[in-house]
Amino acid sequence: MLPGWMFKLVVLLSRTQLFYMCFRGMAPPQRILFPPERIYMDWQQRWRAGAGLHNPGNLCFLNSILQCLTYTPPLANYLLSREHSQSCHQRGFCVMCRMESHVNRVLRSSGSAIYPSAVISVLSLIGEHFQLGMQEDAHEFLRYTVDAMQRACLNGISK
Repeated sequence: MLPGWMFKLVVLLSRTQLFYMCFRGMAPPQRILFPPERIYMDWQQRWRAGAGLHNPGNLCFLNSILQCLTYTPPLANYLLSREHSQSCHQRGFCVMCRMESHVNRVLRSSGSAIYPSAVISVLSLIGEHFQLGMQEDAHEFLRYTVDAMQRACLNGISK
């Protein structure tokens, strides 16, 4: 059981502040992109299995990562809300907008198979060395995609 003073402190702090307090020496972030109270670890809506992905040749690396990201509830919930595209300030290519389009298309096309064109058409923008029709490394594609997604979310935020 927590001592009285600590219980009062815990009640006063938000979950985010409490999280950062647990790691001594780690300063709280200057800006929180996604407050913990708005991150839903479970699906916000029940979905049937979404569309499969066509693999016209050497796209296994891309399809496997897209499936993993599409069926990660916290990310999918956010992308399904279309919150990012409604406030996106990036000019030209935005991987978050592309992922949002892909996830919405997959989960709303149950029982069919689609060509993941929203992502394939910008493959070289995610990583300049990725080429359509070439065998690539799934882990490397994941790293480049997540990095691009993070940059898209941080775009326009002043330090």
